[in-house]
Amino acid sequence: MNKRSKRYKLIEKKKIKEKITIDKTFDAVKDSCTSKFDESIDVALRINTKQSKGGDFNLRSAVKLPNGNGKKLKIAVLCESEKIEEAKKSGADVAGSDDLLSNISAGKLNFDKLICTPGMMSKVGKFGKVLGPKGLMPNPKLGTVSNDIKKSVSDLKSGLTEVKNDKDGNVALSIGRKSFSKDKLLENYKFFIEFLKKEKSENIKGEFIKNIYVTSTMGISYKIGGKG
Repeated sequence: MNKRSKRYKLIEKKKIKEKITIDKTFDAVKDSCTSKFDESIDVALRINTKQSKGGDFNLRSAVKLPNGNGKKLKIAVLCESEKIEEAKKSGADVAGSDDLLSNISAGKLNFDKLICTPGMMSKVGKFGKVLGPKGLMPNPKLGTVSNDIKKSVSDLKSGLTEVKNDKDGNVALSIGRKSFSKDKLLENYKFFIEFLKKEKSENIKGEFIKNIYVTSTMGISYKIGGKG
């Protein structure tokens, strides 16, 4: 049985039990960030995936929060050899052509996101079993297949993030860090919720977003619009 730390027990005692506003919820979440590192502030929610026709709805898109999410990503660019220098100047941490493909083949995935030019997709496709399970397979819908290398790198560095649901309809996203002001966190949160509403399929009947929780990496969660 896992034992709670003294730090966690202390913030748990301070948890607000009654229903509070979104504004006060974010105050409470930030107050629970008592660890020494810059904790992530995360939103976890469940969506309705049942459609009247066409099977279950699957959300898979990308969102760029107005204030970013504060995460530092190592970006790799797979491109033609003549574009490697351009990729490096665009801010890529790793850039290569056949040499990068060799590293991928060997399982040397020393990056967090992979951008690929359209011309290299035919070569990277056979490594789907290596990249796919780690969420690294380039996808045009997610902004990771493009000839505009500079824009793609900039978007990922500034917080462009994949959003998708699991088989139970759960969706999770980091919307910032504890070092963010409450106003920035709230702006990111509201932007994300509106983004989700726009992604809703017209075949879904009834309530789309079923519940929403906000928490920090080492803190306790609060339910938006209700008790935690």
